[in-house]
Amino acid sequence: MAIFGYLRREKRMEKTCFAGYVLPLTRLLGCLDVLGADLMRYVFLLLVVLLTLPAITSGSYREEFEKEFLSEPWAGEQTEVDVCIECHSSEKMKPSFRNIIEEWKTSWHFQNKISCHDCHGGDPKDAAMAMSPQRGFLGTPQYVQVPEFCGKCHVGILKYYLDSGHGKALKASGKGPNCVTCHGAHNIQKASIDIINEQRCTKCHSYERAKIMKQALFLTEEKITALESSLKRLRAEGVFAEDEEKSLFSTEAEFRTLFHTVDVSLVKERTDDFTRKLSAIEKQIQDTFLELGFRKNFSAFMMLLFAGLGVVIFLLSKTPRD
Repeated sequence: MAIFGYLRREKRMEKTCFAGYVLPLTRLLGCLDVLGADLMRYVFLLLVVLLTLPAITSGSYREEFEKEFLSEPWAGEQTEVDVCIECHSSEKMKPSFRNIIEEWKTSWHFQNKISCHDCHGGDPKDAAMAMSPQRGFLGTPQYVQVPEFCGKCHVGILKYYLDSGHGKALKASGKGPNCVTCHGAHNIQKASIDIINEQRCTKCHSYERAKIMKQALFLTEEKITALESSLKRLRAEGVFAEDEEKSLFSTEAEFRTLFHTVDVSLVKERTDDFTRKLSAIEKQIQDTFLELGFRKNFSAFMMLLFAGLGVVIFLLSKTPRD
């Protein structure tokens, strides 16, 4: 557009000059053309920066996110070669053992790259030493050892469990419910209050007390689910709310730990505290959405402004008809 205006200006100068004299109107239009050309250059450069910078920033963010979060999960680095998985997936293995791998691949552990050796020990890179005690192999724990086995990672939950009716029953009789009773061994899913249900709880006792516990947990669980959904929407927009993610993860972990007390009174007592923490996280997320909306609206306004400015400059640089 700037080049077009410049060429039109040259033709206009030739037509309106007489014996070296330039009409005042032509001089003015010529100045406007020069001004328009310069302005259009800057407008073009600015638009290039505005359109390119978000893409660069987004690419940098995604690369950093992949590097710092996705490729470095909580359980540590996932090995490229895992002889435990290769062996248990072999056709030579019993079907019941092969099913372990299939169950694990649908689990919350698998989604967070927690593999066989993270729980059972051993060396996943060396077939000869994979099940060697010298490499820390623990094998399958006895029924009464399961809480301590899982408690290597779930430290807070272990403490509450051992003090609960479930934990005391296990220690007293060796037959009370342990982690596997409720969560399963390998097909372990993300914890939620859905795990408290009549079919599962009535294996050991009536559902009435468990039902009261579930009702006490319901509102907090609903709030957590809503916040997780909001954070997913932010990630879809290219915004990683790191502080809010960490705060929610910490609060949710504390809330899940409280499940294992099996103490309805304690749950009700702590509900207000969890509500306060989750409300603070919710406000931070809402503020982020408001800022994101403002940036979108401001960007749209600036684009329209520059487009309108470009149209005005183009109209001013057009040669008036004789």
